[in-house]
Amino acid sequence: MKEIVTIAQIVLSAVVIGLILVQRRGAGLSATFGGSGATYSTRRGAEKVIFILTIIASAILFIVSIARVYIEKTLT
Repeated sequence: MKEIVTIAQIVLSAVVIGLILVQRRGAGLSATFGGSGATYSTRRGAEKVIFILTIIASAILFIVSIARVYIEKTLT
């Protein structure tokens, strides 16, 4: 059981990293340093789907991580 949760955690972390890297550039820290103007744009289409999938994958990763800690604690 411990190995399955560990593998799930590794896969989910890779998915979250991939989803974050796919997101549009210029929306993060570069805006702080003048990288983009003061315009506001809403997420539409594929960008919105990727954003929602990133949130869902992050939440699942958090739950799996808490489950792993619980499993570690109960097995020892």
